Amino acid sequence: MSNLLPLLVSSAATRAALSSEEAAEIAPAFKALGDPVRLRLLSLIAAHEGGEACVCDISGAFDLTGPTISHHLRVLREAGLVTSERRATWIYYRVHPQTVAMLADVLVPAVSPLHSTCAPDGSELPV
Repeated sequence: MSNLLPLLVSSAATRAALSSEEAAEIAPAFKALGDPVRLRLLSLIAAHEGGEACVCDISGAFDLTGPTISHHLRVLREAGLVTSERRATWIYYRVHPQTVAMLADVLVPAVSPLHSTCAPDGSELPV
């Protein structure tokens, strides 16, 4: 997902509809957030002071094993949603703000909305 940021700058900055290529590139990040555990993990990390949390700070919030939490954090990391840094024996996670901002931009309505090509009576307008 290393191309995520440069690829989406054009659409996100202009609030234009995503191209097929852009949608395919950003879909894995949305898919990663489609799991309630991962969505909550991202939320817990973002809510910690400084937007950074040690795995020891967040794992207690779940009734899951350590390896399961690690799996979910790896999925978030691979999707570009969080970054991680090892400090001694602990790993600290931080939300990747540019990626999250790109996701938010996709969900914000366009400044210049697309116009319907359908006539009010249900028939299609000539193109």
